[in-house]
Amino acid sequence: MRRSPCRKGRPTKVLRLLAEKYPTKESVYEKLIYLQSQLSLPKGVEHFMSDLHGEYDSFFHILNNCSGVIREKVDYVFGERLSPEEKAEFCTLIYYPKEKIEQMTDAHKNTPEWYRRNLSQLLELSKLMSYKYPASKVNGFIPKRFESVIVELMNTRPEADHAQFLYHKRLLSTIVQIDSGADFIQAFTVLIKRLAVDRLHIVGDFFDRGNRPDAILNRLMKHPSVDIQWGNHDVLWMGAALGSETCIAAVVRNSLRYDNTDVLERGYGISLRPLSAFAARIYPDERPIRAAERAVTMMMFKLEGQLIRRNPDFQMDSRLLLDRIDFRSSCAVLGDGRRYELENAYFPTIDSAAGDPYQLTAEEQEILEDLRSYFVESAVLQRHVDYLYQKGSLYTRCNGNLLFHGCVPLEEDGSLRTICYGGRAYRGRQWFDFCEDMAREAWLHGGGHALDFMYFLWCGRLSPLSGREFKTFERALIADESTWKEPSDPYYRYIDQVETCEMVLREFGLDPKRGHIINGHVPVKVRKGESPVKAGGRAIIIDGGFCKAYHKKTGISGYTLISNSRGLRLLEHQHIANVREALRENHDIESVSETVELQSCRTTVGDTDEGRLIQDEITDLYNLLLAYQNGLLKPSE
Repeated sequence: MRRSPCRKGRPTKVLRLLAEKYPTKESVYEKLIYLQSQLSLPKGVEHFMSDLHGEYDSFFHILNNCSGVIREKVDYVFGERLSPEEKAEFCTLIYYPKEKIEQMTDAHKNTPEWYRRNLSQLLELSKLMSYKYPASKVNGFIPKRFESVIVELMNTRPEADHAQFLYHKRLLSTIVQIDSGADFIQAFTVLIKRLAVDRLHIVGDFFDRGNRPDAILNRLMKHPSVDIQWGNHDVLWMGAALGSETCIAAVVRNSLRYDNTDVLERGYGISLRPLSAFAARIYPDERPIRAAERAVTMMMFKLEGQLIRRNPDFQMDSRLLLDRIDFRSSCAVLGDGRRYELENAYFPTIDSAAGDPYQLTAEEQEILEDLRSYFVESAVLQRHVDYLYQKGSLYTRCNGNLLFHGCVPLEEDGSLRTICYGGRAYRGRQWFDFCEDMAREAWLHGGGHALDFMYFLWCGRLSPLSGREFKTFERALIADESTWKEPSDPYYRYIDQVETCEMVLREFGLDPKRGHIINGHVPVKVRKGESPVKAGGRAIIIDGGFCKAYHKKTGISGYTLISNSRGLRLLEHQHIANVREALRENHDIESVSETVELQSCRTTVGDTDEGRLIQDEITDLYNLLLAYQNGLLKPSE
């Protein structure tokens, strides 16, 4: 006798709701067959990128070529049938279809035969790449306007018999005949890119250094499957957009320091004119951009000092340095008790006789209020920050892997560090959860304390997004470079130990023997022999220096980590072509591939987080079917 899935012989509310969606036994059969079969398919490809830092050209090309996956598929499908030159041109068409078609049109090479050949090749490639997905999912990847025709093409079998061959040929010929070849090529390239990458993970830092983080976010907002782990540069901009004057001063300083004010003025409509006019007046001997940088740096030091004083739990008192300046001798006494000569001792906005160097002048306060109004009223910036909050988090657990940007604070002996805040003690995952709650509090309700916390997340030694003590004061004002060294959390030393990685994975509820830690934040100095793969593959640091400012330090142009059904592979990008170069020379990304982990058997959908959700749905459907069979619920006729 079958047992009822429902207590006391009555169906649960869940089953009643499920019965509304699947009112007949046949509809349950159909869904069960579909879900059970889906569990056996290979898991989708995941791409991990980090520390984009506004480098839109690099990001755009990697997004278009799917970190080399498309080129690999083209090589596999067409082998010797196409020459290397033909495959390179075909790949460029997939990456940049609109631009490539315009180029061929200008050269009068866009003949009907060219359209038919490329449509046929795109169709062949799409078919092969679609085999790891259920048909319904593939259909959802196709742009809706072209769905019916492309689905029909995908289902033709010209190799099966002559009738199918003629039907297939007529479909392609008609597309070209009615001048819709360009539209269908673009639709196919959308499908191929979607088939190549099932999910995109961005492990922090969209902003600063490069000049187009706004363009990266605009592009990413169109991506159908993405998650974001915030970086410290991201939370700085998030805090600025929410109205923190301290964050605003730091954002403006970074933009001036890296000569990328375009992102402020053109990307987000934030005017620097009042600041520039003020700076030119008080630093008349400096170049305008350096004068503005000096002016806003002093405002930042003042605001930072006020913030640290009112938040002792931040444990950032070592950064209270303006009151350690001896203005008569032009020296500063640092925490080690030594006196260091200041590189520049001209401080026109500090009244040394007033007693409080952290006091803003009336004119500085007016400039900051003006900047604040621009930040909080920028519609584009607010839209981007809302997106970062909606899609982002401090950490993510996905398919057994732990993704976060910075570090898990550790003690000197390698154990989890206990951090006291607001009278409570936190460590490990608890600290991450608390920090995320505070960041969301700033977004949802504003308020001084939560908003101050955004600045702490940017540069606090105990912040999981930073993990080091910033030496901005020393770098800006002291020539002795021995003072510039920034002490960092012991995590960065211990991450190369298997025991540490396993401890962190256990702390976040993951299998320490199968999971991986995926980090960004610290550029890997490949040129000096550093490896991004730590602890035998338990941790992978994927900050390879997308930012041009880091290329000399890292020696490469960034990393992309790829997780597919066979394991993990790390791509080390040597050179990334821009759009013009790709179109002119059919150049692609020059990359070196390293296998981090090769599995003996394929990972299926059933082995993933998605698979566990599907299995839960299957269990509910079996219970519904049992309720129908036992007469506890009556199916529709």
